[in-house]
Amino acid sequence: LAEELWSAGLPGDLPELEPECRSLLAAFAEGSAALTGCLGRRARPVRLCQGCHGPYRRLLAQYGSIARAVGNSSESHNCAKSILTSDRLQIVVTLSEFFNETWEAANCANCLKNNSEGLSNSTEEFLDLFNKSLTCFEHNLQGQAIDLSPNNYTEVCKNCNETYTKLNDLYNHLQRMNRQGGESEHSAHLCIDVEDAMNITRKLWSRTFNCSLPCSDTIPVIAVSSFILFLPIVFYLSSFLHSKQKKRILILPKRIQSNANLVNIQEKYS
Repeated sequence: LAEELWSAGLPGDLPELEPECRSLLAAFAEGSAALTGCLGRRARPVRLCQGCHGPYRRLLAQYGSIARAVGNSSESHNCAKSILTSDRLQIVVTLSEFFNETWEAANCANCLKNNSEGLSNSTEEFLDLFNKSLTCFEHNLQGQAIDLSPNNYTEVCKNCNETYTKLNDLYNHLQRMNRQGGESEHSAHLCIDVEDAMNITRKLWSRTFNCSLPCSDTIPVIAVSSFILFLPIVFYLSSFLHSKQKKRILILPKRIQSNANLVNIQEKYS
């Protein structure tokens, strides 16, 4: 009955939404449902940015249409006023803020092109290496399902080392570049898709397969370690030399004084 009375067009404070506004609200509701479903399906493993940037862009556009739209008759039928600010809950505004905060917390902008229409080249390169790493792991584990002792993972470590090293180096490079170019509170993080993919790969490499990544900076590490070990020797040697020098300085005036006394004695008896 209430719905029939509403559709009948009651006067006063209960005007029916303009057809244009109702259409915009329905589009936003459908866009919200689509984006919610996309985020939920890609929550584990995390594929939010690469799989949901399309629904997110469409929802932004739908919200923008509501905020800009004006009804045909009077100010009372302004779509922005009727849909966004006509009640205390402001459901549409709350939903929009939730999606924006989730998208920002995921740092999806760091994985997308400037217009957010697709993944950036660096992200595509990283995901390609990530998929190659997983494929290498899987390929080298085939036929080893009977005996899964850590010794069987040596083939994985040996044959997948090059691919994993490239992936790890690229991730570290992207992190450095992102820290240099970002100024927001989330600037230290890459997008959640890349972070989650790297975390998965590192756990497989180090914990599951018990592999180790050879250090490419062996010479600098050895040089720094040797310098640190040599510091105590330098300290004690410098202390010893310094004490010897002070001893000489203390003895020298006595010699000078004894020589002066000898000259005075010789002059007295001459």
